[in-house]
Amino acid sequence: MARRGNVYVIDDDDAMRDSLQFLLDSADFDVRLFESAQAFLDALPTVEFGCVVSDIRMPGIDGIELLKRVKESRGAFPVIIMTGHGDVPLAVEAMRLGAVDFMEKPFEDDRLIAMIDVALRQAEAGARDEAAAQDVASRIASLSPRERQVMDGLVAGLSNKMIARDYNISPRTIEVYRANVMTKMQASSLSELVRLAMRAGALKD
Repeated sequence: MARRGNVYVIDDDDAMRDSLQFLLDSADFDVRLFESAQAFLDALPTVEFGCVVSDIRMPGIDGIELLKRVKESRGAFPVIIMTGHGDVPLAVEAMRLGAVDFMEKPFEDDRLIAMIDVALRQAEAGARDEAAAQDVASRIASLSPRERQVMDGLVAGLSNKMIARDYNISPRTIEVYRANVMTKMQASSLSELVRLAMRAGALKD
């Protein structure tokens, strides 16, 4: 049976690490344990995609600082923060910094497992969206400066004649540029071109 995904547990409490390893391994996750945030950060460049489950209060680098560094280097990694009683303000700060969720100790096993499942699914979908956006951005980058101007005009709703007038060139020439834009952007219609431009963040206000 396929494993459900990678989970990286970071906690300075030996008993908590052991408990989470047993729980998550039993739930078919591939689990790696780290006793400090620094140990995880040292391994971060080489680890495969997965969900980080970290305590918020740890000696040295705490959960908040860990979250900032993970987001800087491996932005797609979902992070779930574990908090003690009374640490909700810290947990809210963690969410503001990009944690996907937080969980107060002691927590229900099933709830943590469900939370990790959701975090992995959403992050994988986000990574696919990011890859698609980068693909569209590379298509836009392949346009010549004039083709880019024509595309901007088209997605702004301008007609060939209006674009031609803006750049003082013939409508027939605009038609050639327009055909090039549609080919390079792999768009079969104007509406598809608009959607692609929106996905790449190239639609101007």
